[in-house]
Amino acid sequence: MSAEPAEKRAPRRSVPPNLSVLRRRTKMHVEFVDVDGVSLRVGTRRGRGRPMLLFNGIGANLDMTLPLINALDDVEVIVFDMPGAGESPALALPRRFRSLARLAAKLLDRLGYDEPLNVAGVSWGGALAQQFALDFPERTNRLVLAATSTGMLALPARSNVFKRLTTARRYQKNETLAHLAPALYGGLMRRRPDLLERQSRHPAGLSTRGYVNQLLAGVGWTSVHRLYRLRCPTLIMGGDDDPVMPLVNIRLLYWLIPKSYLHIVRGGGHLFLLVRANESAAVIKRFINERRYDGTDGQDYYAARNQPADGALKPLLAQDS
Repeated sequence: MSAEPAEKRAPRRSVPPNLSVLRRRTKMHVEFVDVDGVSLRVGTRRGRGRPMLLFNGIGANLDMTLPLINALDDVEVIVFDMPGAGESPALALPRRFRSLARLAAKLLDRLGYDEPLNVAGVSWGGALAQQFALDFPERTNRLVLAATSTGMLALPARSNVFKRLTTARRYQKNETLAHLAPALYGGLMRRRPDLLERQSRHPAGLSTRGYVNQLLAGVGWTSVHRLYRLRCPTLIMGGDDDPVMPLVNIRLLYWLIPKSYLHIVRGGGHLFLLVRANESAAVIKRFINERRYDGTDGQDYYAARNQPADGALKPLLAQDS
């Protein structure tokens, strides 16, 4: 008996590249900018609407933010390597958060951004984002704080987690990072530690001096006594499976910041912005585009420039030419 020919299956439909975050490539312009004698590696992804300044986590470089920047679609993003992280040379002496916030403000001046921006920070960068928003309220439109805390008065991580967090070896050796990721970062890393290697590149050129300088920047720092001064709308995001940043710290920020919104990522670890980029970006975009009638939303931004509400320019008609 001859076997019947197997039924042909329809070819699997591929997702168009422009609709797939994983296949889309970020068109980011990377350059070195000198700011008061400090050389910074800066990445700028052009877009439309109000730009966003992104502060990265400790020891991380701008390449690690690419999954999130891709998922943010056409949002214009500015991100840079802190001195001693990525390819920005380390400083001889550490700088406090206040000095680093001034450095970021001067960088924006050099790049030509003189209007208020949306500011976002993750982990260590979230503390710096708080400092920036407090010191430069006129330059901060809306604030996004992810997996961060108020600083010194926050509930610390467990001692074994803190010890692993404060070592630069987790960035300098891939096998060390893969071994530490499940217990250190939590969330999806407990089951899929390979996600960190697949979706990001480890910081190139990370120096021990640069890492220590970043640790010293936050020694004794706290924002608890100043957060009541924040008047910009603030989105606070945290994961409920984050060994580095216990959820009570996220809730404390929510209680202390007047115009704050809280979003808990269920099952999210410390790196939910990276490994759950699509979900995180959707929450961030909804927040920065929310209509509040206070001059901080996207429609107000476009209206001030005589543009449509979505920022798209109308085609030039024949009779208008």
